[in-house]
Amino acid sequence: MAVSPFDINLASDHPQVVPISVFVAVLCICLVIGHLFEENRWVNESITAIIIGCITGTAILFLSKGASSHILRFNEELFFIYLLPPIIFNAGFQVKKKQFFRNFFTIMLFGVVGVFISTTIITAGIWWLFPKIGFVGLTPRDFLAVGTIFSSTDTVCTLQVLQQDDTPLLYSLVFGEGVVNDATSVVLFNAIQKLDVSRLDGWAIVRVVGDFLYLFSTSTLLGVAAGLVTAYALKALYFGRHSTDREIALMVLMAYLSYMLAELLQLSGILTVFFCGIVMSHYAWHNVTENSRITTRHIFATMSFIAEVFIFLYVGMDALDMEKWKVAKLSFETALGIDATVVFLILLGRAAFIFPLSSLSNRINKHADRTSITFKHQVIIWWAGLMRGAVSIALAFKQFTISGVTSDPVNATMVTTTIVVVLFTTLVFGFMTKPLIVYLLPHNGSSTPTKHQEPKSPKDELTLPLLSLEESATTNILRAKDSLSMLIERPVYTIHSYWRKFDDSYMRPIFGGPLSSHFRR
Repeated sequence: MAVSPFDINLASDHPQVVPISVFVAVLCICLVIGHLFEENRWVNESITAIIIGCITGTAILFLSKGASSHILRFNEELFFIYLLPPIIFNAGFQVKKKQFFRNFFTIMLFGVVGVFISTTIITAGIWWLFPKIGFVGLTPRDFLAVGTIFSSTDTVCTLQVLQQDDTPLLYSLVFGEGVVNDATSVVLFNAIQKLDVSRLDGWAIVRVVGDFLYLFSTSTLLGVAAGLVTAYALKALYFGRHSTDREIALMVLMAYLSYMLAELLQLSGILTVFFCGIVMSHYAWHNVTENSRITTRHIFATMSFIAEVFIFLYVGMDALDMEKWKVAKLSFETALGIDATVVFLILLGRAAFIFPLSSLSNRINKHADRTSITFKHQVIIWWAGLMRGAVSIALAFKQFTISGVTSDPVNATMVTTTIVVVLFTTLVFGFMTKPLIVYLLPHNGSSTPTKHQEPKSPKDELTLPLLSLEESATTNILRAKDSLSMLIERPVYTIHSYWRKFDDSYMRPIFGGPLSSHFRR
């Protein structure tokens, strides 16, 4: 059989073929080893990938005689364009919407307000402490960016140990905060890039908050709009009667298009694709065939899983990048001081908002039939957000490198610091997650009281209907008074109940999806 010249010269004409093949092979090894550790909740996929990455990096470093520890060179565009969208979209698509929106206020407190508090504490801390350690050279924008970089969390380790069915409130808060936190960190990071650091005053803070609110709201609206358009197209055109492939392809491409449109419009693609995922799972998913429903769940989860393993595998390899360590030109004591300072500020910054905001949430929801966030739960939520992951790495590379390379000692120091902090928090805090949760929640895994379930009160049907044009003004006024009192007593639950009724009355008939059980006749 003759071999074409193209086949012979494929590797020589495309130098990336060999490293990509090796990287894919290492990814497969990660999957196999992760499967073997499936029953052991002490070790999750991210820890496995980091360890294998370090081992692979050591082997490459040895084979190349110290020249390099990489198979591939990291590019922040690769992360933000190809790896991040499937991770965030799957988080929105798989989210348990009932628990997420029941605890929406608390999640937004942790994921949005908490990021601002954490960023402020970390920024102020490094601005004050770094010069005392002997590390100087960061600009005001760099300080603000570093505060944002280290405010982004990775809650995978904790979520793997928690049982969603046994602790729905705790799981919902940890999962919801993790996703919103990542989105907020990226949006805030982008807002800081637009800031005029030559004039840092009170108005500068107002401008940052204004830019953040603009990016947050417009990105969310774009994601919702993309999800609704997809749902309406699937419902009106019924692609499944001819081919399930088309309806699956439409969902995948529309999700990716929403992300790219947001980036094109200089919005936050991460927020857009997250809410696009929520809306698609709420409406569009019900408009496809049963086979497509099963397939989409697995496709989105698989794409997200591969992207996450890819990132942590690279982090493990990059930890042994001698080039960055040589460029940094720091003594061991100074490097250790910088790393310890950042870890301490991460601990402090997270504690500064988790405990006060949990108390605020409990006070606001004290009239609602919802379990309070106990002190043990608060400790677990605090611990869950101590790990740093993919978003921190990507933002650090975006701020301090050009296509993964830097020749500036200060920038190299911040990249190596980010890698060390991600490795330390993921490995050390990750390994300690299971014993901590077992100690604080010894019955995690057994049945829990029904108080975690959504409250069902006969008042719901009596005091929370939409106003009717078919009834008298007096009746509507009485209903409005009752609803207002319910809104004051139980604001989150009341708004959620109103939304369910509006959703069943107007949204689902147009965009698809089953009606809520209480609305069916």
